[in-house]
Amino acid sequence: MPVGVVIKRQPGVTRWAKYAWKATSILPGAADAHWRELRREGEVVEFHAATVTLELFGAETEAYVHGLGAEVPCVYVIMRPKPETPAHPFEVLLITASPYEAQDYCDTGEEVVEKVAMTPGLLAWVHEFVELFHEDEEFVKRRRHKERMDKVEDGIGDPRIGGMGDVYASPALQRRRMQ
Repeated sequence: MPVGVVIKRQPGVTRWAKYAWKATSILPGAADAHWRELRREGEVVEFHAATVTLELFGAETEAYVHGLGAEVPCVYVIMRPKPETPAHPFEVLLITASPYEAQDYCDTGEEVVEKVAMTPGLLAWVHEFVELFHEDEEFVKRRRHKERMDKVEDGIGDPRIGGMGDVYASPALQRRRMQ
């Protein structure tokens, strides 16, 4: 589904940042756009920054269920900073309904991830997709090996360790004591 991303620019609150930018809303089914101005109130401006395709995958339904279970179900807008173009400082890479995928982008630290509430129509679309394709995975308890692994003690048998009382001492520490 094509989804438009609305980004708001407002004056910065510090002398180091002239503007503060934030993805504030989405436009499901929007036409293509490139930083088209939607609204202006004083120095606050909202732009239809881009239209990207929201794709849902059958293998990701567990993540969608997790996202739909939130107090406010959201989509995540992934943007890459473009400091060379201050008038349009972000490139919208993608939009996802998966909080797990959004977390992966947060971990890299190279992209900006903004959380935006789903519209009722988009919420219904994602919910319908989950109902069609989600299958709960049965919990399978892991079976333990019969062999007892706790009988092996690390460090025992090391010829550099003098007595049984010093079993867990490091060999470097032992050499200093001997000198």
